Amino acid sequence: MRTYDVVVLGAGAAGMMAAIEAGKRGRSVLVVDHAKAPGEKIRISGGGRCNFTNINATIKAGRDRFISENPRFALSALARYTPENFIALVRKYGIAFHEKTLGQLFCDGSSNQIINLLTAEMGQAGVTLELGTSFETVEKTDDGFVVALSTGNVTVASVIVATGGKSIPKMGATPKGYHLATQFGLRVTDTRPALVPLTYEPGIMERLEPLAGVSADVIATARGKSFLEALLFTHRGLSGPAILQISSYWREGDAISIDLLPGMDVAAVLAKARVETPKLRLQTVLATMMSKRLAQMLAEDIGIPNMLGDFSDKKIAVVVDALNNWTTKPTGSEGYRTAEVTLGGVDTRDLDSTTMEARQVPGLFFVGEVVDVTGWLGGYNFQWAWASGWAAGQVA
Repeated sequence: MRTYDVVVLGAGAAGMMAAIEAGKRGRSVLVVDHAKAPGEKIRISGGGRCNFTNINATIKAGRDRFISENPRFALSALARYTPENFIALVRKYGIAFHEKTLGQLFCDGSSNQIINLLTAEMGQAGVTLELGTSFETVEKTDDGFVVALSTGNVTVASVIVATGGKSIPKMGATPKGYHLATQFGLRVTDTRPALVPLTYEPGIMERLEPLAGVSADVIATARGKSFLEALLFTHRGLSGPAILQISSYWREGDAISIDLLPGMDVAAVLAKARVETPKLRLQTVLATMMSKRLAQMLAEDIGIPNMLGDFSDKKIAVVVDALNNWTTKPTGSEGYRTAEVTLGGVDTRDLDSTTMEARQVPGLFFVGEVVDVTGWLGGYNFQWAWASGWAAGQVA
């Protein structure tokens, strides 16, 4: 039977970072993953360019940008391994990158550069990587663990669970990490798809489907959270960064309020049009501010057929409210199939925030998406992966 100091279950962002750090400490480390290549979610992220961190993913700027039953849990790791730490690693490998928007950093080239960086660091740290290898069971012993792999059993002192969540099952996502936590007596919070497009019942989709492909900068609001980003109409409902962000807070039965013309004084525009172009109809004026298809749908929904010259101040107020507070009620989401992350996970009450170690099971660690910590869209979840993996790697 093979023996290692540490086995890492999962060769994603958090798992590889944990392995690197443990290996640097002289620990013998084995990383296993059932996939044929490491970092599959890294590869597809950011449209293939990997949004590898966000400069705002810090304990000061980002303390309210991580969702958890205990939002403060993530702060210790984030404080000790910052975006600047990972940026330094990216620069070490000569990887060109740029800030796209809102602090989001992307590779200029392929996301494979980040995967190559991590595998190179693992190699330098003496880490063994076994792909196409799944774990079947993990059993506690007096001095560590026995991990049953598809390639045979290994004995280890520490196990780092970096199995990810349920999102994007076509890439091999499984709930095995949650099952493992439960086996050892850890609690798991409710899980649900997050950073995911929202869907509607057929009657509403008949109205929305002709808008597929239309995008607009909006403010989307749900449960007191608002995001000023792009909205995209699709054949299945609403998507785009504003909707993906709000999906982490939205719950079934909730309505979403959308300001379709943020920052614009719509009342002033309509009042001016009433004087200067009184024979124009509402749809025509709206089409100067937004997509013609969207303007047509909204004008039909508002249902005021008169020419602008006939609009009273009261009617203008009705239009303003319809545009600044367009309210819509999704019936669901596209689910784990397209969700970028999983909300919820291993309960942080059962983990040490400085080490990611299970409080009642010495030597057992949980890092990355499998933990009940979910960041905003735009590099926050990668920074949590780097930080939590780094933290576990210091002690495993």
